[in-house]
Amino acid sequence: AKEELADARARLPELEQAALLMLAPKDKDENASAILEIRAGTGGEEAALFAGDLLRMYQRYAGQRRWKFELESVSETGIGGVKEAVASVSGAGVFGRLKFESGVHRVQRVPETEAGGRIHTSAATVAVLPQPEGEIDIVIDEKDIRIDTMRASGAGGQHVNKTDSAVRVTHLPTGIMVVSQEKSQHQNRANVMRILKAKLYDIERERQHAARAADRKGQIGSGDRSERIRTYNFPQGRVTDHRINLTVYNLPEVINGALDPVLDALAAEDQARKLAALEEGD
Repeated sequence: AKEELADARARLPELEQAALLMLAPKDKDENASAILEIRAGTGGEEAALFAGDLLRMYQRYAGQRRWKFELESVSETGIGGVKEAVASVSGAGVFGRLKFESGVHRVQRVPETEAGGRIHTSAATVAVLPQPEGEIDIVIDEKDIRIDTMRASGAGGQHVNKTDSAVRVTHLPTGIMVVSQEKSQHQNRANVMRILKAKLYDIERERQHAARAADRKGQIGSGDRSERIRTYNFPQGRVTDHRINLTVYNLPEVINGALDPVLDALAAEDQARKLAALEEGD
């Protein structure tokens, strides 16, 4: 019984952490896929080399979790560095795991371009944005539109001139107006609604892009070395996450995609904070 009690006490912290993860409220985008953006920050060519290291780190991590990693665009330097890269990462729970990576990552090491053996500090920025599931669904409320029928103008002969077949729809909240002048009024109604939905979809898409840009700006800051969330110190073989004061001494494994120990700790801290806020609200 004493041995079992000692074993149970040893397991207690792990079980408490697991309980926190299950009890705390979840992010609505927890299971969404994500857009991953990496940019070289302060540090010139060495920063671009480090950005390339980060890109490969996330690519390997995605492979370990069987996520689909698609490189959308990349701007490379002459010696293998990356100025900027954008990737789409698809799979179950992608954003829920990678959302903690947004911010400035700092590296301390002797660059390949350094002949004197001096340690340099450089930085790269990472932004992780959720991808909404499926296409944006445009729902048009009947009270928000006005539909008018009228005679079509222009060439078309007797039928066009004497029949109220043309249809004009006005979307009252935005002022968008669409007109269709086919011979069939039924076809015209279908046409104007299809075009109106396309126009409203484009407005919503631009709004989401603007929101993403603002979100991205808030995530990555200026790219300055001082605004860091994590430091990769190669001479000491350590990785330090400054948000939770976590240091691990397995830098080669981390840079090769072994991110779970760090991400698990960040997730546990995040869920504990949410649970604490929930308890305070009660």
